[in-house]
Amino acid sequence: VQLQASGGGLVQAGGSLRLSCAASGRTFSTYAGAWFRQAPGKGREFVSVISSSDSYRKYADSVNGRFTISRDNSKNTVYLQMNSLKPEDTAVYYCAARYGGALVTTSSEYMYWGQGTQVTVSS
Repeated sequence: VQLQASGGGLVQAGGSLRLSCAASGRTFSTYAGAWFRQAPGKGREFVSVISSSDSYRKYADSVNGRFTISRDNSKNTVYLQMNSLKPEDTAVYYCAARYGGALVTTSSEYMYWGQGTQVTVSS
């Protein structure tokens, strides 16, 4: 599976962005899709994951209620709608995919990664 993330940018606090992760190379509907992020000087942290069937989702406590993950298997794409953005959301956001439907939050469990897209939230 090849993943291509897009949609990052510069936004003011309180604003919104929608990230997209387009997949190719395999039947993406059999893969769980996830988003991680990495801020400068910090490790990669889990943001959200969606099951292959689109039935289950999980969010990090820091984004729960503000971010929404979704997918369109007809377009082989996973989305992350980010609302009420805060300066602490500033990071490079990576999409990842893992075969099967389990909602895994550990980055080392993901075999496939996109290239990352920068999100910067100004105060």
